Amino acid sequence: MESKSVLITGGSRGIGKQLVSAFLDEGHKVIATCRDKSKSQFQKHKNLTVENLDISSTESVNSLKKLVEDMNISILVNNAGITKDNLFLRMSDEDWEEVINTNLNGVFRVTRLVIKNMVKQRWGRVINISSISGIMGNSGQTNYSASKAGLDGFTRSLAKELGSRNITVNSVAPGFVETDMTEGIIAEDIIDKIPLKRVGKPSDISPIVLFLASGEANYITGQTLVVDGGLFMK
Repeated sequence: MESKSVLITGGSRGIGKQLVSAFLDEGHKVIATCRDKSKSQFQKHKNLTVENLDISSTESVNSLKKLVEDMNISILVNNAGITKDNLFLRMSDEDWEEVINTNLNGVFRVTRLVIKNMVKQRWGRVINISSISGIMGNSGQTNYSASKAGLDGFTRSLAKELGSRNITVNSVAPGFVETDMTEGIIAEDIIDKIPLKRVGKPSDISPIVLFLASGEANYITGQTLVVDGGLFMK
């Protein structure tokens, strides 16, 4: 695949950081965003640009407009997201709204920022990092599960709108993956429910995203690819 310009949100840790490395290794130019780039620990790379971004803020997203246009972004990976877990009866309005505003509204804001350029060049890839929680639900995560289920619906609808412009839109739904977000919540009983008997690693997710961004995935759109070690079969 020829070199493309890629925007990856939430690129400073976990799955996002692995994705940044994977796309750089493939020879692409990458904009990696995070809330505070002064605290990020990226290795210097000639094709890497690191920018501050809060996807819950329209103003913050719009501040990237010129850079996105100048770099001619043609691959977008919507990876940034948060959790605010609690039982539904204890969940505050703030916890609900913050998760929805970041995980769902944030994807809308960032995608809107780059999609006009993809339409203009009649080629593009939008890859949304969803979650198995959006498909099967998860106790204590009504806000997170709702946001990810909404993201999968967003994926399918946008795929129908943009297919005639040679733009594919897909989502990847990881199961339990070893990241900062899941630290301390993955118990042995969870692992016992996974047919492969282990939690995932960010390196289990990145090859799927690279494939969806490649020319080999030209005829795949509107899909949610589950990468969960077989958990959803249970």
